[in-house]
Amino acid sequence: MSTLKTFLQNTTLLRKGRSYDLGKMNLTQLWAAYLTYPTILLYFALILLTAYLSLKDISNIWLSLIPIPVVVVIYPLAWYLIHKYLLHGRLFYRNPLTASLWKRVHFDHHQDPHLLEVLFGSPFNTVPTMAVITMPVGALIGGWSGAWSALSTALVMTCIYEFFHCIQHLAYKPRWNWVVYIKQLHVLHHFHDEDGNYGITNYLPDRLFKTFYREAKERPKSPYVFNLGYTIEEAKRYPWVMKKTGSPPRDKPDPARAPKKDELSKRA
Repeated sequence: MSTLKTFLQNTTLLRKGRSYDLGKMNLTQLWAAYLTYPTILLYFALILLTAYLSLKDISNIWLSLIPIPVVVVIYPLAWYLIHKYLLHGRLFYRNPLTASLWKRVHFDHHQDPHLLEVLFGSPFNTVPTMAVITMPVGALIGGWSGAWSALSTALVMTCIYEFFHCIQHLAYKPRWNWVVYIKQLHVLHHFHDEDGNYGITNYLPDRLFKTFYREAKERPKSPYVFNLGYTIEEAKRYPWVMKKTGSPPRDKPDPARAPKKDELSKRA
């Protein structure tokens, strides 16, 4: 009862405009923010809708179910490739047509990794991407029912992915060793070398493509970990992201937000 009361109190505070700053939130506050956040609520609604559409068009139960494990396998690989080659690539900020998209989708998150508002991608970008990745595969297996089943699976995985992504930036020490482990790996990605540990909950693609590292001592610290290569010099040549931000790119975090050295080197 007291837990529910605390949850409702935190939800009220968040609705009144309290900052979604993961660096200042506890686990209960995260649940309150996560379960009432518009993007997540939209994903929940779309999960129900796509599951209904899959059942509505079903002709063969197995052809509708097979896309689920297939998506579970291919989805992390697809997001790895997107994360590494598009979100961490430099082509988008060098084009005035895509600079704002790159800023919103990933640059802002690396500039302030604890800000919940930019941790979640815009549904206008994420949902079409999920559909393009998964629905053709599902359709090949099970027609429209398989396509909707595949998209529904991607939406469920995204909700799980986003929750653990929040945990990785939360001022909270997880009790589950596996969560401690993935949190450490993600902290390394944000504060030591961004050219590695691209996964959030699944690091198999990192291992396959040799971008996985366990501790900071395994590689030198990257000068671009906080700005993704969008330096002051780059901003002068390609000013569109800087104009949108209203200030020059930062190359290091607020000292109060930076993890301690032992958080970058300890083992789970």
